[in-house]
This record gives sequence, structure tokens and C-alpha cells, in this order.
Amino acid sequence: MKVRATCVLVAAALWGRAADLAPSGTLRATFLGNNPTQGRVDAKTGAITGPIADITRELARRLGVPFQITPAPNARSVLDAVTGHTADIGFLAFDATRAAEVGFSQPYALGWNSYLVRADSPIRSVADIDRTGVRVGAVKGDSGELYLSRMLQQAQLNSIAGLTVDAAQKMLAASEIDAFAANRQRLVEAAARLPGVRVLPDNFFAVEQSIAIDQGDPARLEALNRLIDDLRTSGFLQSVMERAQLAGVEVAPARR
Repeated sequence: MKVRATCVLVAAALWGRAADLAPSGTLRATFLGNNPTQGRVDAKTGAITGPIADITRELARRLGVPFQITPAPNARSVLDAVTGHTADIGFLAFDATRAAEVGFSQPYALGWNSYLVRADSPIRSVADIDRTGVRVGAVKGDSGELYLSRMLQQAQLNSIAGLTVDAAQKMLAASEIDAFAANRQRLVEAAARLPGVRVLPDNFFAVEQSIAIDQGDPARLEALNRLIDDLRTSGFLQSVMERAQLAGVEVAPARR
């Protein structure tokens, strides 16, 4: 009975904010189209699946409006879509620098980040990374790159705009970098198809996957937070993650 009552209250709150959450009458969402921890885009049909698709669909259902999901090429594009009001919600990892531009919900998932290295690399764990002479490649602007830019003390961080896993593998093979930082799901997929590389067994950072909205409306943000609480309590988020079969991604714990 308690869970059902909570669902009713959350639904009522979201219905009351429908005009604010979807002012055009359609809930417009955007996400990192190349980030499998968020969602996947079918190359042939354009169909979008994964956690962000399930969450957007459920939010739209509760609001009683249709929805539209648009993949974005990078984090900057997600931020610009939200602040420019071409998207109502953006799925993006929380980072303090991004929070200066948009409002973030509580996280709905944690996505672990690790490193891809050459198969013959002496680097065996994350503890071996932050040492003099180690060169780390990362996608400029990604949450992992932002984190490493603050945390690495001795290793050299090479932040490269638009760096792909395939390009990173070539840089590893040419000894231009010693490790490539990215989310574990992306690295596991790469190691399965690219020669001469492996993923470290541990992680350096848990990315908080959240929903970004335009700043300036605490009530709207709280409505999203209550939705995430409800989706967690009901088991919806757990079923979403299990269906997506993602490596190194788990439901974020409840707020304390």
C-alpha cells in the first residue's frame, strides 16, 4: 500500500508539472548517442533502446504526453540542447563544472570507468596508472576526463576531442599512449573486437548518470527526483539495467 500511495503522489506531482516538463506538448529528450551505458541507436532503423529510452518512455507516460529522443554527439551538445530549450531533459553524467550550466537530478545509475591498455602492458590495475611517464588518453569533455583532470598527479593526461575507442587502440599500438580511459561497457565491447588490448579488472571512478534540466525551477527538479525514487523503489530501474545487460553499470543508491 505504501508503494502504491507513493506512485500516486509522484504521478500527481508530475502531472502538475507537465506544462513545465514538456512545454511543447511533447517530452523532448537527448542523450550521448555513442554512450552504450545510456542507450543504443540501431544503425539501420534509428530505433533507440537502453536505460534512457525506458526512463523517457515512462516519464512521458506519467505526464500523458508523447516523447521524442534525439541522440547527441557529445556532452557539449547535450548541455546546449537543454540550455537552448531544444530538449526538455538531457541524460548526462553529473559533474560540478556542468552543474554551473544546468540543474541535475539525483543519479539513477552508476557507471564505472576503467582503462583499456595493451595486452602486453605492465599496467595491471588502476593503482599503476598515476605514475610518472604514464600517458593517459581520454575524450575531452567526457565525465571521466573531467575527473582525471582534477585527480591525476603524476601521469600525463592527453585530452583529445572526439577520440574514439578505435583511434585509442591505434594510439596504444603505436605506444603514443599507455592507457585509454572510458566507461567499462564501452571498453569491454572494444576489447572483444579489437586485437592486442585488454581492460583493467578494477575501476577508477563511478559516473553518476543523471537527468539534466534547465536551471531555475527547484520544484520541477524535485518532481524528477521523486520520480527516480519511485522508479528505484518499484524495481523499475533494476529491471531496466538487467534488460540492457551493461557491464559495470548499476542502479544508484537512494539519496541519504
